[in-house]
Amino acid sequence: MAAKEAAIARFLQEYPQAADVGRRHPALDGCEEIRWSEFPQCPAALPALLYGLLDPAAATEAQRVLINTLFTIAEMNPAVPHVLPFLLRLADDPQVPERSRLLEYLTMVADYSEPVETADEALVQWFGSDSEHPERERCRAVFAQHAHIVETLPDGLVDPASRARLRQAAGLV
Repeated sequence: MAAKEAAIARFLQEYPQAADVGRRHPALDGCEEIRWSEFPQCPAALPALLYGLLDPAAATEAQRVLINTLFTIAEMNPAVPHVLPFLLRLADDPQVPERSRLLEYLTMVADYSEPVETADEALVQWFGSDSEHPERERCRAVFAQHAHIVETLPDGLVDPASRARLRQAAGLV
């Protein structure tokens, strides 16, 4: 946890303006009201990374730190279903810097949200069962709730395979 907090602190030191750039963006309304630190291994300063996604100079680094904060090789943080609506709303805004990279990140979330077949013991060993990770189902519900955004994404922002995975996660196929 200390490493995640330090990474956000370094991000804010390198991009001090980033925390203010997106503060008034409607897609991020309510992100400061969530008690991020109540989620295991989730820093309270997470909104700074969300705001950083709107700063053209900081967007790439904000995404990198966000991914490292919320994902390990085998699992996603339980806070991801709460971050996901903000990210989907940002992806709907053509003015968001690094929008195509944001969609790649959302595709990664869709991949991590896939159910793990209990019959596949190796997958369960590696990724845990769905009952141990309810955030997967919660993410699928968020994708479905925001299917209208996924459905209206312009062609060419992500490759066809990624677009298909996003559509599948949103329940559109």
